[in-house]
Amino acid sequence: MKSVVARRAAAVALICLTVAACKPEATPPATTAAPGTTPAAGTPAVVEPAVELKDVAETTPDYVIGISYQTPAAKYPGLAAQLKAYADAARADLVEAAQARKKGEGSAPYDLSLNFTEVLDSPTLVAVAAEGSSYTGGAHGSPLIARFVWLPQQNQMLKATDLVPDKKGWDAISRYVREQLHSALSQRVDADDLAPAERAEVVESAGRMIDDGTDADPANFALFEPVVAADGKMTALRFVFAPYEVGPYSDGTQTVEVPSSVLLPYVAPAYKALFAGG
Repeated sequence: MKSVVARRAAAVALICLTVAACKPEATPPATTAAPGTTPAAGTPAVVEPAVELKDVAETTPDYVIGISYQTPAAKYPGLAAQLKAYADAARADLVEAAQARKKGEGSAPYDLSLNFTEVLDSPTLVAVAAEGSSYTGGAHGSPLIARFVWLPQQNQMLKATDLVPDKKGWDAISRYVREQLHSALSQRVDADDLAPAERAEVVESAGRMIDDGTDADPANFALFEPVVAADGKMTALRFVFAPYEVGPYSDGTQTVEVPSSVLLPYVAPAYKALFAGG
């Protein structure tokens, strides 16, 4: 079962498209350079408006909101715009839910906590992690998990579907990730020392969630972050799965690193240079 992350990613994409469509016609079009290169001399540089990433702290009788940007992403206006759009969408959802709550429907204020932190900042790759939760009643909050991988030289986001365009690639990634998650599940269950019948039930239930959440669909692998060597080349991709996606809420966020040896045969030619051995 996909979390609210997928819906927020779609909202962010729509916001970004709207912003792009509203740019003045006089603005020169962005140029796309191959990974690891810079635009040719004399190419007009596109100057995007600065985006202020300002921490948010709001406390009202109905809701409490805390948003923190612990990242240098502001120096990349295109990336900063997407981070702010994600945060703004999360805030708007919480405020709307708080305003729609009926009088006397619970006494605790609704709560939003969201932190953006730097994963990587290099000349060729920038990665930011968003982690948090939104509480609008119930036993616990809804997780807010997102990843943003930016290509500074191309001034664009690196998406899973661009990186691996072929279904065969997703079949291979799916098999590898599924195997790793099933192995981790078995180790966790063994450590709990459950009775045989209970163990079988847990393995079957959680195993089904793993299989559903790792089907060879790029949407299941939309959240990832680069794992790089000292030279800045990627040696793996770390795929991130929010609670409920490949296991129960109690299992929390889960990750699987897929090495470049598995990925490279299926990586689009334009991005192979980002990988060690590419």
